[in-house]
Amino acid sequence: MNKVILIGNLTKDPEQQYTANNICVCRFTVAVNRSYSSSDGSRQTDFLPVVCWRNQAENCAKHLKKGSKVGICGSVQTRTYDDRDGVKRYVTEIIADEVQFLSTRSDDERDALPDIPEVTSQRKPRMEDARPVEVSDDDLPF
Repeated sequence: MNKVILIGNLTKDPEQQYTANNICVCRFTVAVNRSYSSSDGSRQTDFLPVVCWRNQAENCAKHLKKGSKVGICGSVQTRTYDDRDGVKRYVTEIIADEVQFLSTRSDDERDALPDIPEVTSQRKPRMEDARPVEVSDDDLPF
């Protein structure tokens, strides 16, 4: 069985290309935090290359950008090729069968806006400012 499920964030904008047969392919890298911390308290992150094809690739190229949170379901694939010097190279990638866009549009819009400092001078309500509310027994649902 070869099944991978990941949740992470894109490290840069996706790269879209078309094959000689005009099939869309989209590549991007997802940063995924490991579920445990090291002895010094820091968390390790894996940077995993993801490839998707056809309509999925077009949707990813259109809607994803650096920082977008995604859920990936797919498989691991290792391929080889010979580089210019004739050296055999190995590439391990995640082939995405499903890509879920987990960032909301408001997340993306907020990321695109310049940083605006929060107003801290506004007084927050305190418990002693609360007033009792009259509720009759008829208003209760039980």
